[in-house]
Amino acid sequence: MRQVKVLKSMTEVQRAEWDMLVGDGSPFMEWDWLACMEEARCIAPKTGWQPQHLAVYDDGRLVAGCPLYLKSHSMGEFVFDHGWADAAERAGIEYYPKMLVAAPFTPATGVRFLTAPGSDRPALIRLLGQALQSVCQQNDLSSVHVNFCLPDEAEVLEDIGFLKRVGLQYQWQNHGYQTFDDYLAHFRTKRRNQIKREMREMNDQSVEIEVLSGDAIPTELCARMFTLYKAHIDRLYWGRQYLEAKFFDLLGERFKRNLCFVIARQGGEMIAGTFNVQKSGVFYGRYWGAFREVRHLHFNVCYYAAIDHCIQNKFVRFEPGAGGDFKRLRGFDPQPTISMHYLAEPRLATAVARFLDNERRQVNRTIDVLQDESELKHDQPPRSAEASADSDEEE
Repeated sequence: MRQVKVLKSMTEVQRAEWDMLVGDGSPFMEWDWLACMEEARCIAPKTGWQPQHLAVYDDGRLVAGCPLYLKSHSMGEFVFDHGWADAAERAGIEYYPKMLVAAPFTPATGVRFLTAPGSDRPALIRLLGQALQSVCQQNDLSSVHVNFCLPDEAEVLEDIGFLKRVGLQYQWQNHGYQTFDDYLAHFRTKRRNQIKREMREMNDQSVEIEVLSGDAIPTELCARMFTLYKAHIDRLYWGRQYLEAKFFDLLGERFKRNLCFVIARQGGEMIAGTFNVQKSGVFYGRYWGAFREVRHLHFNVCYYAAIDHCIQNKFVRFEPGAGGDFKRLRGFDPQPTISMHYLAEPRLATAVARFLDNERRQVNRTIDVLQDESELKHDQPPRSAEASADSDEEE
């Protein structure tokens, strides 16, 4: 007998059971990552994130699930719906609380609906999507949002009434590079020389950069990475601290297998670093911080050292996170991202659907233009979401 349960905490499901569903999928869906968020109180009712995870059991065996949060705001999502909330308020519709399926504070594409190996994945995605709609309706909530999901999830959700939103994110793709010089060779001469000058600056300033992964990371370095994260947040006028020191400590104890830190030292002293996550051939840049400003330090630590690491380890993709046109100048080309949205109130759903139709066309045009203007010399550049869908159908 199949049953859908609501879990108030990751501790209500066995780690091995949940991670069996994740498999080689997103590291941000793994039990340890999500449970550490809760244990460190980054995720809690007081922060506006209340866990309501869905779990599907078939005769007592976990066969599907998704991380679900009841939210009282729209912060920490990186898919911006503040305009929708304002429109709802003007129409007399309560927008909050709402429901969100996502990796908290993480704008990285990956599986959102976890399903057991060998199961009927489309059917389970449909079941979870319909369960989300039912929970939304039964509790008189405004909406359900599924951020940075996979195309197969979007296809099923769209079929049952979710609205599709396309975004843009700059990502690095490994086009079969064997060395960092292979990567540089794909640039036009002017940009290639600029990158080389930026890299030489590290030698000129006596800066040494080191990449540490997995068990090579000293446990005490995790606390230092929080200090860098906090220092960077404090410098930003609009900066928001979503993570606590305990979260970094817990990851050092339980999640080191997926961690990668890029550290910069000057005169033997640590002056900057990035906190990254890696799994299944994908590298995710997450947090950067610096104690001392050095010319071009950010580009070298955040991008060049990370790209070299990806090439050496034959990673296929590097997702550095949201924003940053300066990423495009360094070989990160625009890629479409997908989020799905269910609006329970018909008036709001109709208005949002019109908005998304226009936004999708604009985003897809932007992606195509930026791909044509890529700093890299592509033989076969990837195209926008619409173009990709067309080529898939032709195949």
